[in-house]
Amino acid sequence: MPAAVSPEIPAQRQDLAFVLYPYRKSPDQDAAPRRHKVVVVGAGPVGLAAALDLGRQGVPVLVLDDNEGIGEGSRAICFSKRCLEICDRLGAGQAMLDKGVVWNVGKVFRDDRLIYDFNLLPEDGHAFPAFINLQQPYFEKFLIDAIRAEQAQGAPIEIRGRNRVDALTRHDDHVTLGVNTPDGTYGIEADWLIACDGARSPLRGMLGLGFDGRVFEDNFLIADVKMQADFPTERWFWFEPHFKSGDSALLHKQPDGVWRIDFQLGWNIDRKRELEPDRVRARVSAMLGPDVAYDLVWTSIYTFQCRRMDRFRHGRVIFAGDAAHQVSPFGARGANSGIQDVDNLVWKLKAVITGQAPDRLLDSYDAERVHGADENILNSTRSTDFITPKTPMSKMFRNAVLDLAETVPFARTIVNSGRLSVPCTYDGSALNGPDAPGLPARTRPGSPCPDAPLANDWLLRHLGNGFTLLTIDADAPDQLTADGQTVPRLALSARANPALRSRYLGEAQTAVYLIRPDQHVAARWTSFDARAVSAALARALGRDLDLEPARCN
Repeated sequence: MPAAVSPEIPAQRQDLAFVLYPYRKSPDQDAAPRRHKVVVVGAGPVGLAAALDLGRQGVPVLVLDDNEGIGEGSRAICFSKRCLEICDRLGAGQAMLDKGVVWNVGKVFRDDRLIYDFNLLPEDGHAFPAFINLQQPYFEKFLIDAIRAEQAQGAPIEIRGRNRVDALTRHDDHVTLGVNTPDGTYGIEADWLIACDGARSPLRGMLGLGFDGRVFEDNFLIADVKMQADFPTERWFWFEPHFKSGDSALLHKQPDGVWRIDFQLGWNIDRKRELEPDRVRARVSAMLGPDVAYDLVWTSIYTFQCRRMDRFRHGRVIFAGDAAHQVSPFGARGANSGIQDVDNLVWKLKAVITGQAPDRLLDSYDAERVHGADENILNSTRSTDFITPKTPMSKMFRNAVLDLAETVPFARTIVNSGRLSVPCTYDGSALNGPDAPGLPARTRPGSPCPDAPLANDWLLRHLGNGFTLLTIDADAPDQLTADGQTVPRLALSARANPALRSRYLGEAQTAVYLIRPDQHVAARWTSFDARAVSAALARALGRDLDLEPARCN
């Protein structure tokens, strides 16, 4: 099911699960509580990405999950360009791209008429497309494959299946956990705990922490069907579809000949009845036509909320993904935003653990990712209100916009069939350093670095895991050393590279960028100044900076 979904009816389990971390008794179960550096609770996409990132950088991490592998059904399927770029840094992106169904084009219909179409990545010069469709079980499996490869090279990552956390106590310098297994309970300690245990987060409940936001009164049916069809690999969305199978409908192609169909059912429905195979088939057949043969693979009914915790950091316990925030599935912001959470968190946690940064740097995780969650919730709420108008007046407005959109281009910007996920820019972050005039707005401090083609490679593959000094046609030393931190230089020229020029130079002739380990811009100048770069580095690491109440603008 989509990452932000709260299921009302259990999914009908017809897929095979990947059992990848079967239960094995651990030596911890027969010993006094052992201290671990970092414990991640939850082995979904977000928890696995966090563990993989930590382990690749040499930080010991233990993952606890109450299952033994990956669940059934498509669930989250749309993974964005930024998410794939992060996974590529972690060693899993190419496998996801190879398996996934690539798409950049979406089409919006009303009744049986095409209103308009759009291209989410009309610009050339990127390693990854706007989106791929890939069933969540595959996404998780590729992260597990990358973890296994890192473990073979000695990375300190451990995953324990059927280890359910039933108790949590916070202390000033660690947390203690009570863990339930088939062989009984045991206790462990952790310097740091990352809670990635999903929308219903038992850990959040153990700490008595709430969720604020809005619950949407609507139901949506997912039907995964396997068929041979000649539909193009595009995102198709219908308002008031002519096949009368729901108030709206969505069609996506997935790997292995599986197609994902979502039907909007309304609020007052008999959920059990709607999941009956004959009733599901009636809806699917009305959409596809009577002559299309298909098999039902997986079905589920979901509702959703747009809400978040007030704070994502609570001392030594840090929440990420659905455990920290939820959005509707429209726009593919659930899993994608969760991956961005841990991309933001892991480098900061490593810097604190290794003594390169003060503890307060982790408060910037809260500030920046709360900003990201609010941005996602705003866009997700707007999408949902447009798709599911709740008053006659709002429906009249929605339908008037759809009427105009067929012939009037400006109205198409108002149509909202699910504004799709884009990476968050941390405008106003306390970590941002100085900016320079004349450089492109898209690469201002706080923004994620756009990719660009290099000779036989891609720019983003030279960034990440540590700070980088990116110079474009500018003089600078090969590396900068400041306050015990060494920052290597990546020297590039835009003279024969139009993408570098448009994305990083703009009106300037030269540029110097300080890039964070999560590939976001920390600061930029038109020429190198060692003292200015050192000051910006100190700021980005949270040194001599009051971050406690900070929020991005």
